[in-house]
Amino acid sequence: MTALAVQGVSWRIGAVPIVDDVTLHLAPDEFIAVIGPNGAGKTSLFNLISGLRRPSAGTVTLAGEDVTGLPVHRRARRGLGRTFQSSAVFGSLTVTENVALAVQARRGGAMRCLRRRSDRSVTERAAGILAEVRLEDRADRSAGDLAHGEKRKLEIALLLAAEPSVLLLDEPMAGVSLEEVPALTEVIRGLTAGTGRSVLMVEHHMDAVLDLADRVAVLHHGALLACDSPDAVMADPFVQKAYLGENL
Repeated sequence: MTALAVQGVSWRIGAVPIVDDVTLHLAPDEFIAVIGPNGAGKTSLFNLISGLRRPSAGTVTLAGEDVTGLPVHRRARRGLGRTFQSSAVFGSLTVTENVALAVQARRGGAMRCLRRRSDRSVTERAAGILAEVRLEDRADRSAGDLAHGEKRKLEIALLLAAEPSVLLLDEPMAGVSLEEVPALTEVIRGLTAGTGRSVLMVEHHMDAVLDLADRVAVLHHGALLACDSPDAVMADPFVQKAYLGENL
């Protein structure tokens, strides 16, 4: 079964196509990177997939279910998770408290910091997630004191707390120092390594794209120009022409 299917999706503002008849299928355990110059429609496509916008045409299907008409929270309950370009962590709480609150929200509990013995299963789950994103040694630090790359890892941890099967990562490397990129890349690589999860990632950092992606989808003026292996996409003359003079 296809994990995520975007079929003929378009979004227009008046007569202007922002996303233009995009069809893209994401298989279980697959990693697709979406690239394109500024204004290509990448974030708009994510908004359509995640439910922040309704498409003018086309459908979005998650694990075989048509979710085109569902709001964001109902898509999330069905296994669709997303990060954003801007940081979204509770800086005054510890790293563990941030993730524990997200775990508790997933389980339907009250939104409160977790300190009682009865909350042990929640904190244990949070600890496991922090180990997966390699932040276990920062568990007791205030989230506001983390380096930017560590905050990006924490955002991924918050996403994992919702137990998604399809993850939309919107420029996870944005603002991350070159020194932090390798460690963050390894965390992102682990998201699909035998986990059953699938990842669709928008990213401008081409070294990470070529290292991580099974396939690369190229958006240009809102349309899907190519979707193939990284080597094939980089060798495509139409892609090269579209990016002539563009700094990827």
